Amino acid sequence: MNSSWLAVTVLVVALAAAYVLGRLLTRRAGTVRETTADAAPVDAGDLGLSTTGPTLVHFTAEWCGPCAAVRRVVEQVCGELPAVTHVEIDMDANPDAARRLSVLSLPTTIVFDRDGTPRYRTHGVPKAADLRSALEPLLA
Repeated sequence: MNSSWLAVTVLVVALAAAYVLGRLLTRRAGTVRETTADAAPVDAGDLGLSTTGPTLVHFTAEWCGPCAAVRRVVEQVCGELPAVTHVEIDMDANPDAARRLSVLSLPTTIVFDRDGTPRYRTHGVPKAADLRSALEPLLA
């Protein structure tokens, strides 16, 4: 009986440690963060960026489950802010664009200003309010 209690205790401790580690690794997922001040503009025509307003670039893949949730959030925000352009890039079809923009995980969303400078980025599923807050100052 003692060895079965020991096995159960070890299992519970291992599950708790895995849960805590998972939460630590994903605690920033979906958080819209400002990019570094020295971010260089990218070629607007190459990615389909707008030159008249901000552009939301959403990196996705056919096999990516959370990408559908990001698509819904981005479409909602772009519906509320019609001056914002939405570009969706399949990472499998265009790995070069993902590499140039240092996209290491999916889904990744990058907010560009009208000059083609990346201003904000997030991985995971962002909140619509956070995207709106990042985009509204770029509309002025």
